[in-house]
This record gives sequence, C-alpha cells and structure tokens, in this order.
Amino acid sequence: MVNQSLIFARAYEEAAEKRIPDSARPKFHLTPRTGWMNDPNGFSFYRGMYHMFYQYYPYDTEWNSMHWGHAVSRDLLRWSYLPAALAPDKPYDSFGCFSGSAIETEDGRQLLMYTGVRKEGGDKGKDIQTQCIAVGDGTDYTKYAHNPVLDASDLPEGLSPNDFRDPKVWRTEDGTLRCVAGARRADKRGVLLLFRSRDGFKWEFESVLAENDGSFGLMWECPDFFTLDGKSVLFISPQDMLPEGFEYHNGNGTVCQIGRFDEETKRFIPEHDQAIDYGIDFYAPQTILTPDGRRVMIGWMQNWDTCKLTGYEERLWFGQMSLPRELSIRNGRLYQQPIRELAGFRGRKLEYRDVRLSGEKTLEGIEGRCAEMDIRIRPEDSTNVFRKFTMRFAQDSRYHSLISFRPYESLLKIDRKFSGSRRAFIHQRRCQVADRGGEIRLHVILDRFSVEIFINDGEQVMTATILTDTSARGISFHSDGGAVMDLTWYSLSSED
Repeated sequence: MVNQSLIFARAYEEAAEKRIPDSARPKFHLTPRTGWMNDPNGFSFYRGMYHMFYQYYPYDTEWNSMHWGHAVSRDLLRWSYLPAALAPDKPYDSFGCFSGSAIETEDGRQLLMYTGVRKEGGDKGKDIQTQCIAVGDGTDYTKYAHNPVLDASDLPEGLSPNDFRDPKVWRTEDGTLRCVAGARRADKRGVLLLFRSRDGFKWEFESVLAENDGSFGLMWECPDFFTLDGKSVLFISPQDMLPEGFEYHNGNGTVCQIGRFDEETKRFIPEHDQAIDYGIDFYAPQTILTPDGRRVMIGWMQNWDTCKLTGYEERLWFGQMSLPRELSIRNGRLYQQPIRELAGFRGRKLEYRDVRLSGEKTLEGIEGRCAEMDIRIRPEDSTNVFRKFTMRFAQDSRYHSLISFRPYESLLKIDRKFSGSRRAFIHQRRCQVADRGGEIRLHVILDRFSVEIFINDGEQVMTATILTDTSARGISFHSDGGAVMDLTWYSLSSED
C-alpha cells in the first residue's frame, strides 16, 4: 500500500514538473523530475526497460530528506519519469532512503535494496544506517515487513553503524545473491563488506572484500564490484582524498581498482588504480550489464564542493546524470566510450580535414550546445611542436568555457571560470595525458549544461557542468604555434 509521504511526493512532483520547460533541461542527460538529484540508485534492466532510480528531494534544489526518484528508458538516453519509488516514512528510514541498488527476484518482482537512515537521539543525533528492502512491479514498491535486513548486529567488530551504507547487489552464476556495502572503522577509514543471500531477504556476512589502508581518503561510498574483460573491478567513491600527482584531485572523487578476486578468502586483490573521471563533476557511479553483454556506467555529474553554485535556483532542478559509458580494460587500464546508442541522435554532419591553426579560427557551421565532435590535433612541424591548443565553447561576446592542451607538458585542462559563475568555486581541472609527440584525439560531447571529453579513444575522461545560458553557442579554436586539426562535427538530437 502506498504511504501518505509517498502519495504527497508523487502529487507534488507531477505538478512541479509542468513548470520546467524541456528547453531548460539537457537533451539526453537525466535530470530530476523536479528539485534535487544526487547518486544514481538501482540502475537495472527489468521487464524490457532500463530503470534508473536516484537520490531525490522533490521539494527544493538542495539536499534534504532523501527519497528515490524513478525514470525508465529503452536506450539509456531518452528517459521517461515514473512516480517516485520510495519516501522516508518508517522508523528505520525516517531521516532518508539513501543509496542502493536493484535486482529481479526469482519470482519476477523487482527488489530494491537501500540504506535506511534514522537519527539516534533526535534530529541532531548521529545517523544509524541499516540496509532495507522494498519489492514491487516496476512502478509501485512495498517495504519489507522485517526491515532492516542488515544492521549493527551484522557488522564485524570495530565497525560503526553510523557509516554503513550503499549496498550494491548482483546475482552470481550459481543463482545466489551477493552485495557489497561500505562501512568504516573508528579511524574513519573505509571497509567494504561482502554479504550473501539465497532470496534477497535474508542476508549473512561473508567477508571483508577490501579495506582502505590510508591510500584513498577516508570513508568509501557507493561501491560497485564486477568482472570485466577477465579482471575483477572495484569502483569506490572515497571521501577526503589527497591528490597524488595529477590523480585524485576532487577530494570526494572516484577510484577504479583493477585486480583479482580470491575465491578462497573472498577478498579483492588490487593490481592497478586510477581515477574514473579526471574532470570536475563526477561521483558515485553505478554499472549495469546490458542484455547484449556490455558493461555500462552512469555517474552523478556533479561535485559536492560546487552544490551551492548560483544559477540553479530559477531552473527548479539540480543535478544531472552523466552520459552512459561503455567500459573495457585495455593495457591494464579502464577505458570508457560514449554509449553507442548516441549515434542515433546524430543529425547534421560537417567535416574539416587538415585545418591549419595559428592564432584563432572559427569554422563555418561549427557551433551549438548540443553537439558531438571528434577532434584530432597534431603538430604542423614535428620538429617544432606548438605550445598550446585551445577550444572554446558555449561562447559569446561575454562567456565561454574551454579545453586546452599543452603538448610539452602533456597536460589537458578544462576551465569554466568565464562560464557565468558569480562565485569562486572550482573552475578548472588538469590531467596528465600520454605523450604522443604533440598529437591528441578528443571526443567531445556537449549537452546544453555539460561537457564530457573522451581522451585518446577513452583512455581518460574529463567531465564538467556549466551554467551558461544556451544562447551562447559559439565554438572557436586557437593555437599558439603551428597545429593541424581534423574535425568531425554532428548536431545532436534535433538541434541544428
């Protein structure tokens, strides 16, 4: 039976959605139906549709008591909203229905596993975090009568019930279920716990899957664990990381660890680590194995340190999901590519080859805020490599954001300080790219309020949101020194 809190949320979001015109949203990045969005939840495929739930506060564009918003898609790019799936209304989740995941039960229902949060000792007390279940038909969900299914009594000694969250559930080859959840020790370092279940309702502790030795921040949030190209892969979102060279500059960022799973000890053994995204705005990713066998990831396209950025108040929504990305492992690294379904959004195509750049240049027809570009930059003279290449976008006489490449330092930078922000928030990020003698390939995706840059066939990715009014449509190129550019440009969706 749908509870009153959920009935009210559903009525509110249905009315509020009508006040947000389509032109105020991205074309193919999921935003909240109204209000606030953060972590992706319950990313799954059920009854012929992709389902995305998300951390949600429908009543304001700031974080508050967490609900689960809900949207569905057939292609992961065109989303339709369904009514909110969960609202905090039980003693064990009175402070919020926090992050979690989804899976189909053996009898064909959709099971949501989420973190229920209550306050110990009143509103200003500490969080008590437990794992809870709701089951439904893809639209309506009923919370399990015996929630929570995992609580402090299921934690190994020394772990805090104040930080025990974000269960990611999957089915193994033998049909049993596993879930990994984050916890922490007294020193605030993260621990990932592995649990098992036969039916999704009764769970038992299996092992400590992985733990933080101090190398990656403190608490580990939003874990995901899967097999890809013969390797075990662990995604974590650590809090309070310190940078290492040009890795891990976001404080609250994302880490990919590639390694192997020891079946005897049930522990993950890492062999390689890297940032998942080297830009400004990316956190808490979840992955799915699609029906055709692809591992696809979506993350929250935002940075916790820029959530007070001015400009969203009049939009009535805050937060976007990233472009879905297909994952692979090559040369021991995680590679990412825009989901192939994006090609179906392509409209007009323009191609330029062997464009000589020295100083600033614009190209006829190359503009827009909803566009895809494949760019190859190389030196005009291999013995005298150019000093800097810059592409400006979302540009008019007052505003622009930019991507710049310095081949002598092998540094790529995203910079949005002139995008219209009125506050000194995080405006730029740099990443070290492979030295290819001054050559770089950039696959750039623009969607009104964001840019995603896939570097050298997906070896690295940089993501940033921008608030610039969509009337700023200009794109220009600049080179300090002789450079040559090949460019393929597509309009995306119906924007020409």
